[in-house]
Amino acid sequence: MRIAMWSGPRNLSTAMMYSFGARQDFAVVDEPFYAAYLARTGLDHPMRDQIIASQPNDPDEVASLLTGPIPQGRAHFYQKHMTQHMIAGVPRDWFGQARHVFLIRHPARVVASFGAKYDNPTLADIGFTQQTEIFEELTTQGIAPLVIDSSDIRRDPQGMLTTLCEALDLPFDPAMLSWPLGGHPADGIWAPHWYGAVHASTGFAPAEGPLPEMTGAAAALVEQALPHYRRLEAIKL
Repeated sequence: MRIAMWSGPRNLSTAMMYSFGARQDFAVVDEPFYAAYLARTGLDHPMRDQIIASQPNDPDEVASLLTGPIPQGRAHFYQKHMTQHMIAGVPRDWFGQARHVFLIRHPARVVASFGAKYDNPTLADIGFTQQTEIFEELTTQGIAPLVIDSSDIRRDPQGMLTTLCEALDLPFDPAMLSWPLGGHPADGIWAPHWYGAVHASTGFAPAEGPLPEMTGAAAALVEQALPHYRRLEAIKL
Protein backbone atom coordinates (compact mmCIF):
# COMPACT_ATOMS: atom_id res chain seq x y z
CA MET A 1 0.00 0.00 0.00
CA ARG A 2 1.07 3.55 -0.76
CA ILE A 3 -0.37 6.24 1.50
CA ALA A 4 -0.32 9.84 0.30
CA MET A 5 -0.80 12.03 3.39
CA TRP A 6 -1.82 15.55 2.41
CA SER A 7 -1.47 18.59 4.65
CA GLY A 8 -0.20 22.12 4.79
CA PRO A 9 2.73 23.13 6.99
CA ARG A 10 2.76 23.01 10.82
CA ASN A 11 0.10 20.35 10.89
CA LEU A 12 1.51 17.36 12.82
CA SER A 13 2.71 16.03 9.48
CA THR A 14 6.25 15.25 10.62
CA ALA A 15 5.07 13.46 13.75
CA MET A 16 2.73 11.39 11.59
CA MET A 17 5.63 10.48 9.30
CA TYR A 18 7.63 9.42 12.35
CA SER A 19 4.65 7.40 13.58
CA PHE A 20 4.35 5.40 10.37
CA GLY A 21 8.15 5.29 10.07
CA ALA A 22 8.31 3.51 13.43
CA ARG A 23 6.54 0.51 11.86
CA GLN A 24 8.77 -2.22 10.45
CA ASP A 25 6.50 -2.67 7.42
CA PHE A 26 6.62 0.96 6.20
CA ALA A 27 9.11 3.05 4.29
CA VAL A 28 8.55 6.81 4.47
CA VAL A 29 9.46 9.82 2.34
CA ASP A 30 9.51 13.47 3.41
CA GLU A 31 7.95 16.06 1.04
CA PRO A 32 9.36 14.58 -2.17
CA PHE A 33 8.13 17.43 -4.42
CA TYR A 34 9.69 20.21 -2.30
CA ALA A 35 12.77 20.79 -4.48
CA ALA A 36 10.72 20.70 -7.68
CA TYR A 37 8.30 23.20 -6.15
CA LEU A 38 11.07 25.62 -5.21
CA ALA A 39 12.82 25.24 -8.56
CA ARG A 40 9.63 26.01 -10.48
CA THR A 41 8.32 28.85 -8.31
CA GLY A 42 11.58 30.61 -7.44
CA LEU A 43 10.31 31.09 -3.88
CA ASP A 44 12.96 32.05 -1.34
CA HIS A 45 12.33 29.51 1.41
CA PRO A 46 14.78 28.88 4.24
CA MET A 47 17.59 26.59 3.01
CA ARG A 48 16.37 26.92 -0.58
CA ASP A 49 19.67 26.06 -2.28
CA GLN A 50 20.31 23.05 -0.06
CA ILE A 51 16.79 21.73 -0.65
CA ILE A 52 17.08 22.05 -4.43
CA ALA A 53 20.42 20.22 -4.32
CA SER A 54 19.05 17.43 -2.12
CA GLN A 55 16.13 16.13 -4.20
CA PRO A 56 15.20 15.56 -7.85
CA ASN A 57 14.05 18.83 -9.41
CA ASP A 58 12.05 17.07 -12.15
CA PRO A 59 8.55 16.35 -10.79
CA ASP A 60 8.07 13.51 -13.29
CA GLU A 61 11.12 11.81 -11.81
CA VAL A 62 9.64 12.26 -8.34
CA ALA A 63 6.34 10.71 -9.45
CA SER A 64 8.22 7.72 -10.85
CA LEU A 65 9.95 7.22 -7.50
CA LEU A 66 6.62 7.39 -5.67
CA THR A 67 5.11 4.65 -7.84
CA GLY A 68 8.24 2.54 -8.31
CA PRO A 69 9.69 -0.13 -6.01
CA ILE A 70 9.04 0.62 -2.35
CA PRO A 71 12.30 1.59 -0.61
CA GLN A 72 14.05 -0.90 1.69
CA GLY A 73 11.86 -3.72 0.39
CA ARG A 74 9.08 -2.73 2.78
CA ALA A 75 5.47 -3.77 2.24
CA HIS A 76 4.03 -0.24 2.44
CA PHE A 77 5.10 3.31 1.55
CA TYR A 78 4.05 6.41 3.53
CA GLN A 79 4.43 9.62 1.55
CA LYS A 80 4.31 12.93 3.40
CA HIS A 81 3.07 15.58 0.94
CA MET A 82 2.49 19.32 1.25
CA THR A 83 -0.57 20.38 -0.73
CA GLN A 84 1.03 23.67 -1.80
CA HIS A 85 3.73 21.75 -3.69
CA MET A 86 1.20 20.51 -6.27
CA ILE A 87 1.52 23.46 -8.64
CA ALA A 88 0.99 23.43 -12.42
CA GLY A 89 3.40 21.03 -14.06
CA VAL A 90 3.59 18.64 -11.11
CA PRO A 91 2.04 15.35 -12.31
CA ARG A 92 -1.06 13.91 -10.71
CA ASP A 93 -1.50 10.82 -12.84
CA TRP A 94 -0.04 8.74 -10.00
CA PHE A 95 -2.95 9.56 -7.67
CA GLY A 96 -4.79 6.37 -8.54
CA GLN A 97 -1.90 4.26 -7.22
CA ALA A 98 -2.18 5.53 -3.62
CA ARG A 99 -4.59 5.68 -0.73
CA HIS A 100 -5.15 9.33 0.16
CA VAL A 101 -5.50 10.82 3.63
CA PHE A 102 -6.01 14.51 4.42
CA LEU A 103 -4.47 15.71 7.67
CA ILE A 104 -6.24 18.89 8.81
CA ARG A 105 -5.64 21.42 11.58
CA HIS A 106 -7.53 24.54 12.61
CA PRO A 107 -6.08 27.48 10.66
CA ALA A 108 -5.57 29.60 13.79
CA ARG A 109 -3.08 27.02 15.05
CA VAL A 110 -1.42 26.72 11.64
CA VAL A 111 -1.04 30.48 11.16
CA ALA A 112 0.32 31.00 14.67
CA SER A 113 2.91 28.24 14.25
CA PHE A 114 3.90 28.94 10.64
CA GLY A 115 4.09 32.68 11.19
CA ALA A 116 6.71 32.11 13.90
CA LYS A 117 8.99 30.51 11.29
CA TYR A 118 8.04 32.36 8.08
CA ASP A 119 7.39 36.08 7.64
CA ASN A 120 4.10 37.38 6.25
CA PRO A 121 2.53 34.07 5.12
CA THR A 122 -0.24 34.14 2.53
CA LEU A 123 -3.14 31.79 1.92
CA ALA A 124 -1.11 30.09 -0.83
CA ASP A 125 1.69 29.38 1.67
CA ILE A 126 -0.40 27.44 4.18
CA GLY A 127 -2.04 24.95 1.85
CA PHE A 128 -5.73 25.16 2.73
CA THR A 129 -7.09 26.05 -0.72
CA GLN A 130 -4.83 23.45 -2.34
CA GLN A 131 -6.05 20.83 0.14
CA THR A 132 -9.65 21.48 -0.91
CA GLU A 133 -8.71 21.44 -4.59
CA ILE A 134 -6.87 18.10 -4.36
CA PHE A 135 -9.67 16.59 -2.28
CA GLU A 136 -12.28 17.59 -4.85
CA GLU A 137 -10.11 16.35 -7.73
CA LEU A 138 -9.82 12.95 -6.08
CA THR A 139 -13.54 12.67 -5.36
CA THR A 140 -14.30 13.62 -8.97
CA GLN A 141 -12.12 10.67 -10.02
CA GLY A 142 -14.16 8.35 -7.80
CA ILE A 143 -11.46 8.13 -5.13
CA ALA A 144 -12.71 8.40 -1.54
CA PRO A 145 -10.03 10.10 0.59
CA LEU A 146 -9.96 9.89 4.36
CA VAL A 147 -9.78 12.97 6.62
CA ILE A 148 -8.24 13.08 10.09
CA ASP A 149 -7.77 16.06 12.41
CA SER A 150 -4.39 16.58 14.06
CA SER A 151 -6.08 17.84 17.25
CA ASP A 152 -7.97 14.56 17.55
CA ILE A 153 -4.73 12.61 17.17
CA ARG A 154 -3.05 14.60 19.92
CA ARG A 155 -6.07 14.13 22.18
CA ASP A 156 -6.16 10.35 21.68
CA PRO A 157 -3.20 9.04 19.65
CA GLN A 158 -3.89 5.34 20.05
CA GLY A 159 -7.62 5.65 19.43
CA MET A 160 -7.32 7.84 16.34
CA LEU A 161 -4.44 5.90 14.82
CA THR A 162 -6.38 2.68 15.37
CA THR A 163 -9.37 4.25 13.60
CA LEU A 164 -7.17 5.44 10.74
CA CYS A 165 -5.50 2.06 10.33
CA GLU A 166 -8.89 0.32 10.29
CA ALA A 167 -10.10 2.69 7.58
CA LEU A 168 -6.96 1.85 5.56
CA ASP A 169 -7.40 -1.91 6.14
CA LEU A 170 -4.16 -2.02 8.11
CA PRO A 171 -3.57 -3.55 11.52
CA PHE A 172 -2.72 -0.99 14.18
CA ASP A 173 0.87 -1.30 15.40
CA PRO A 174 1.66 0.02 18.91
CA ALA A 175 5.08 1.04 17.57
CA MET A 176 3.29 4.00 15.97
CA LEU A 177 2.95 5.69 19.36
CA SER A 178 6.66 6.43 19.86
CA TRP A 179 9.90 7.05 17.99
CA PRO A 180 13.57 7.65 18.81
CA LEU A 181 14.69 11.07 20.02
CA GLY A 182 16.44 13.24 17.46
CA GLY A 183 14.71 12.72 14.14
CA HIS A 184 14.32 10.11 11.41
CA PRO A 185 16.77 9.06 8.68
CA ALA A 186 14.16 10.04 6.07
CA ASP A 187 14.03 13.68 7.26
CA GLY A 188 14.41 16.24 4.51
CA ILE A 189 17.53 18.38 4.61
CA TRP A 190 15.32 21.26 5.84
CA ALA A 191 14.65 19.46 9.14
CA PRO A 192 17.03 21.62 11.26
CA HIS A 193 14.95 24.72 10.45
CA TRP A 194 11.46 23.26 10.92
CA TYR A 195 11.56 20.11 13.05
CA GLY A 196 13.02 21.26 16.36
CA ALA A 197 10.01 20.36 18.48
CA VAL A 198 9.46 16.93 16.99
CA HIS A 199 13.19 16.15 17.16
CA ALA A 200 12.96 16.78 20.90
CA SER A 201 9.99 14.39 21.20
CA THR A 202 9.58 10.64 21.43
CA GLY A 203 5.81 10.61 20.85
CA PHE A 204 2.80 12.77 20.14
CA ALA A 205 2.46 15.99 22.13
CA PRO A 206 -0.44 16.27 24.61
CA ALA A 207 -3.85 17.62 23.66
CA GLU A 208 -3.89 21.22 22.51
CA GLY A 209 -5.30 24.05 24.60
CA PRO A 210 -7.60 26.89 23.50
CA LEU A 211 -7.19 28.36 20.04
CA PRO A 212 -4.63 31.17 19.86
CA GLU A 213 -6.06 34.67 19.58
CA MET A 214 -5.17 36.29 16.28
CA THR A 215 -5.20 39.95 15.24
CA GLY A 216 -4.53 41.99 12.12
CA ALA A 217 -3.25 40.22 9.00
CA ALA A 218 -2.97 36.90 10.83
CA ALA A 219 -6.64 37.01 11.83
CA ALA A 220 -7.62 37.87 8.25
CA LEU A 221 -5.61 34.90 6.98
CA VAL A 222 -7.37 32.59 9.42
CA GLU A 223 -10.76 33.79 8.17
CA GLN A 224 -9.71 33.08 4.56
CA ALA A 225 -8.62 29.56 5.41
CA LEU A 226 -11.47 28.65 7.76
CA PRO A 227 -14.08 27.61 5.12
CA HIS A 228 -11.59 25.13 3.64
CA TYR A 229 -10.92 23.64 7.06
CA ARG A 230 -14.65 23.40 7.85
CA ARG A 231 -15.31 21.67 4.51
CA LEU A 232 -13.04 18.75 5.41
CA GLU A 233 -13.70 18.84 9.17
CA ALA A 234 -17.32 17.90 8.43
CA ILE A 235 -16.25 14.47 7.12
CA LYS A 236 -13.29 13.66 9.37
CA LEU A 237 -12.84 10.27 11.00
